[in-house]
Amino acid sequence: MYNIAVIPGDGIGPEVVEAAITILDKLPIDFNYTYANAGDKCKEDTGVALPDETLEIAKKADAVLFGAAGETAADVIVRLRRELNTFVNLRPVKSLQPDKYGDIDFMIVRENTEDLYIGDEELTEEGAIARKKITKFASERIAEYAFKYAEDTGRKKVTAVHKANVLKLSDGLFKESFYKMAENHPDIKTNDFYVDATAMYLITNPLDFEVIVTTNLYGDILSDEGAGLVGGLGMIPSANIGDNSGLFEPVHGSAPDIAGQGIADPVATILSACMMLDYLGESEYARKIEDVMIDVIRQGDNVTPDLGGDASTQEMAEYIASKL
Repeated sequence: MYNIAVIPGDGIGPEVVEAAITILDKLPIDFNYTYANAGDKCKEDTGVALPDETLEIAKKADAVLFGAAGETAADVIVRLRRELNTFVNLRPVKSLQPDKYGDIDFMIVRENTEDLYIGDEELTEEGAIARKKITKFASERIAEYAFKYAEDTGRKKVTAVHKANVLKLSDGLFKESFYKMAENHPDIKTNDFYVDATAMYLITNPLDFEVIVTTNLYGDILSDEGAGLVGGLGMIPSANIGDNSGLFEPVHGSAPDIAGQGIADPVATILSACMMLDYLGESEYARKIEDVMIDVIRQGDNVTPDLGGDASTQEMAEYIASKL
């Protein structure tokens, strides 16, 4: 039995999480779900966006499935990543509709603990200052993870993304660490690009990328751009992985404008649940869900409006579950 902490969160979070659990419950696997509160409404009700009780539930679980956070995202998901020591954020950019978007398939390996996201800011008389933290340890660790990921998944090239021509010390250290780790993986091709150039290349040559490894902020931005290449934020899952923790969440936000209408695209959350299954060693079932969902999306009938159908979030999930 796997103990899963479920944090639905805000907006469409509860809807897409329910959809994912509907599918997980069709598998011949025992899951014990413990639900916990976090997010905007939680803060409104309790005064705290991420209660200690929720944090303890997450730490004790075999994995965490998270929905979405609204205005309190920095206090919830960023803190969860830090408290669970999840140093890598995996964001796959893969087209599930190749006839429409081409055969795009690359992984963004995002460093999850440093950069501007440490939240070290201060007001000054002139304005505000935010500090960017890049360490040799974290940079080498994420680079090594990217190379191992490439080897384990049969990918042949890893690309480092940085801005070392301007941020010579911080991003320069990240680039240096990348090539140091590359020496241990001579069979993997390497290259590196500035982040602004990468933003263009993702549009003009997306098929040139296999694995991208980058810092926290750049990874956050580029993964949203990648989502635009394959159908939108509703299609992109993510996994936050540490030595002893796994936190799985869709890339999209809480989408308050459509919350409660039953039209939210559940694909990203279902794929996040598949990444959770991979993490738990249940890859056979992860691939089965993915294959069925891809068929359903390509058929185009029992899908949500953004995918061309008229099914509700839950109806789409139930249809996928019925095909497992």
